[in-house]
Amino acid sequence: MPTYDYRCKACDHEFELYQSMTASIKKKCPECGKLSLERLIGTGAAVIFKGSGFYQTDYRSKSYTDAAKKDKEAASPQSDA
Repeated sequence: MPTYDYRCKACDHEFELYQSMTASIKKKCPECGKLSLERLIGTGAAVIFKGSGFYQTDYRSKSYTDAAKKDKEAASPQSDA
């Protein structure tokens, strides 16, 4: 469940509220009791993982990484010593 920021337009009281995404937007200020709350739009702090690579089994196989390393070494210029 996300955390939402609220601010009262009447008394400028600001607070965070942990609530469900389907919960209704709060209207009553807990500080002054007036029906003048607004939910603020923020950047959010949630992390969304998409795609693969989050489990050990999702990473490239050892044979693939070894072959890629050999290709990279072969493509790099040789220096004369």
